Parts: sequence; C-alpha cells; structure tokens
Amino acid sequence: MTHLSWRPLLLAIFLLANVLVLNTCGNAGGELYVQDVINNAAQYANQEITVNGAYVWLPAQPDRPSISVLALGYSTLDSGLDAQPLGDPIWVDGFPPEVTESLHRPGDSVYGFVRVTGQFEANGNYGPDGQYQYRLNIANAEPIEQIQYTEHTISDEPLPEGQVSLVELSTNPDAYNGQVITTRGYYFWNSIIWVLAEGIAVEEGGSSPQPISRDDRQPIWLEGFPPEESTRLNVGPNNSYVWGLVEVTGTFQTGGGFGKDGAYEHMIFAESARSLVQPQE
Repeated sequence: MTHLSWRPLLLAIFLLANVLVLNTCGNAGGELYVQDVINNAAQYANQEITVNGAYVWLPAQPDRPSISVLALGYSTLDSGLDAQPLGDPIWVDGFPPEVTESLHRPGDSVYGFVRVTGQFEANGNYGPDGQYQYRLNIANAEPIEQIQYTEHTISDEPLPEGQVSLVELSTNPDAYNGQVITTRGYYFWNSIIWVLAEGIAVEEGGSSPQPISRDDRQPIWLEGFPPEESTRLNVGPNNSYVWGLVEVTGTFQTGGGFGKDGAYEHMIFAESARSLVQPQE
C-alpha cells in the first residue's frame, strides 16, 4: 500500500508496492530533480540550486546515526513507518524544522516531497562516517505535498463517577501509583509502541495515525490490552496499526523507565478494556 495525498501535475509518480518516486515529466519548466543533480554533479558543484526531491529524516538508533537526506523517492511499510530513501541520496544540512510540520510524521521518521534551495557540494565524505558523496546546505525549503491531519482528542466532559482522567494521572501521578484505576483515552498500537494517549492525529485519507497529547503531556505506556478488543477499533492494512477511543481498567505505575527504550514516565497494566466508538469507514 502506498501513502499519497497530493499528485502534482508536473511530476510523474510511480507506485511500486510501498514506494513513492518523483520523476521528471520532460523537465517541465526547467525544474531540477535529484537524479538530474546526481547525473550532472560536476556541472552543479559549488552552485546554489533549487531541486525537487523526497526529504527523509530518521532519528539516531543504537545501530545507526541520524539520517537527513534528499532522495528521488522513499519506501515505507503499510503503517507509514520505516521510511527509507531510494537511489543515491544527497546529504542535507540545515533543513528548516518548521517545514517538517507539513510532511509525513508517522512517529519514527519525517518524510515527504519538497522543493529546496541550497549550495550543492560534490566533494564526498559528507554525513555520518563520510558515507555520502553529495551535500546540500539548505537556504530555503517548502513542501510540495501539504499533509493535512485530523485530530481526534478526548472530551473535556467529566468522566463517570470513580474514573480518573488521563490529565489527572499525568499531573498528579504519585497519588495513583500502584492503584487500580479506570480511565478513558485513545489506544494506539503499531508493533513498536502501544500507548494510551489524549488524542490521535490521522493523515487525510486515514493513513499514518500517531498518538498526540495536549499541553505536551506524554502518552501512557499500556500493557495487556486485550487483542480481541483491538478488532473493534480502527485497524490498518495488514494489521499495521490499531487505534481508537477506549475505556481501560488496570494498575497504574509511575516513576519512569517504561515502554520502548524506557522512555515513558507512566504505565498502565490493563486488566480489562472496551471500545467506546465504532471504527471509521
């Protein structure tokens, strides 16, 4: 499955499984694409150029450094995760953080088609371990595709008697540490993380959901969510993700070190859970 919300008139987009590629359409308007620059590197070296391509950013992991490149395209899993640049990428320095707000942000990466202007260099030894032959020092960048998100967030209405809100758990966690509580929130699972959040942001068309929180409150790591209840929620292609509004009863713990990489401050071990909404059409 391929994820796409914008189809430019001047670009041919070839869809191969989970692959998106920008290709020239006769170089309409004299626009440059990544493959043009790579094929004529000596011509563009040490010049300021404007080029269209796929920006891909991946955070550092224990087995690899952070990646920030411009490529001819990208591939992803059905969930939108694990974005990988295609072809011979150009290392990118100085990509504006504000532009990433308009790109795909599935939770483990940032990627999308962009138009960038910057100084092109072709002397080799760029990026981590000098593994990239080319570099662009970005002066300006703009998204070609504008990714629109719909946010689903928990209601501000009071919960039923005896339940504890996620806001209360996050702001006053010590009062509930070790206790069995019942709360409501958005369950999210994508095989990498499984959390209870105050909201979910979903790309236009329903793809690439990601957990969000209000006022920078972190989602709560959630263990033990019953698999049979997941089928009543929004399920991604090939079971790549699950999300939906749920009510959960379980033991709350705080103190940090929970979940993926020990990055979560709080955790709930679910004893029971139920869906509160029907899956989206």
